[in-house]
Amino acid sequence: MQRTIGIDYGSARVGVAQSDPLGIFASPLETVPTAKIIEYLKNLAHNDEIVRFVLGYPLNLDGSHASAASDVDAFIPRLQAAFPDTPIALEDERFTSVLAHRAMIDGGMKKSDRRDKMQVDKISAAIILQGYLDRKK
Repeated sequence: MQRTIGIDYGSARVGVAQSDPLGIFASPLETVPTAKIIEYLKNLAHNDEIVRFVLGYPLNLDGSHASAASDVDAFIPRLQAAFPDTPIALEDERFTSVLAHRAMIDGGMKKSDRRDKMQVDKISAAIILQGYLDRKK
């Protein structure tokens, strides 16, 4: 099945989400240590055809590149080398952590679970991916 993969890249952890086969809905998958993300994505590609990566890109409120953008910029060539035929789209990730926390509260997640940054990262990846999917309809 064809899937679009959403990525919330960080220097320590990477949140990963995937689309449904029709490219309508995004679902959180995992939070993976940054050092293992390429291996994780290759394993995903064995099960489903990855048609696109949507990578969250950190911007400041004024639209300028946030300091974390340099980490994403350094990751892009590694992702391209591992998946040379798969396009990469950049998606503004401003406010995704805030939206992820709001989604966890609205979903009834316990406060102790909301403190788990791994939960926030994969939900943020789903929000990034859903924003992209919604715009592409």
